[in-house]
Order: sequence, then structure tokens, then C-alpha cells
Amino acid sequence: MDPIHLEATATTPKVNIDPSVDKFEISGESRPENAAKFYLPIIAWLDNYKSVLYFQKNSFGKAKAMKVNFKLDYFNSTSAKFILDIFYQLDKIRVDGFEIEVVWHYDGRDTDMKDSGEEFSSYVPELTVKYVEY
Repeated sequence: MDPIHLEATATTPKVNIDPSVDKFEISGESRPENAAKFYLPIIAWLDNYKSVLYFQKNSFGKAKAMKVNFKLDYFNSTSAKFILDIFYQLDKIRVDGFEIEVVWHYDGRDTDMKDSGEEFSSYVPELTVKYVEY
């Protein structure tokens, strides 16, 4: 699968999704004018990535674990809906028997951002989410 590399802009986060180097990260600010246009390709990529994991599992007996890092400084309410959709997509991958870990990074001075991560994870309680303060 082709990786996704999107540089951050004034309104969109940096996205670096490259399984060849075990990199799954979304960082920065998210307030795109058209959040669906920005996030739907990421969600579709994750859905398609399940076939790669199935191949690894069938060929090698085990698929690589995925560690997904969120390092968001800010996101608007429209982005929140799509971030939650990413959590749902990751949980679907977990339900299919693959190891997923989400790492939610947050500024220690920004308790709202930690609370947001906890709220997202409350919708998918079986998904492993770690919180890392910086």
C-alpha cells in the first residue's frame, strides 16, 4: 500500500502513515474547511490496510502491531467527528484480531486535550489508548 504523507498547513494536521517504517501519526492543528475531503482518504486507507494485515497474518502467522500516534494541538468540532471515525476504524481492525495501540499525546497544560482523548476512547472501550503528556 502506498503511504500517506501530508505536510501540515495552517488548517490541516501533518499526516504520516507509512507501514513500511511503522509510522502512523497525525499531528498539529485540524480545522480544515472540508474535513470530509481531508479525513475520508485516511479512513479509507485504514480500511484497506486490513487486507495487508490479513496477508501478513496468513503468510507469517502474525501481523505487525499498529501503534497510532495522535499529537494534536487543536481540532474543531467537525474534525472531532472524523477523528472519532478513525478511532472506530481502528477498533474494527482490533475486532478483526489485530493488535492496535493508540497513543494520545497532549500538552500537560491543556487538560481539555487529554479529556478529548479520553472521550474518544470512551466510545471504543476495548481499544488500547495510552496518554502521554509532553
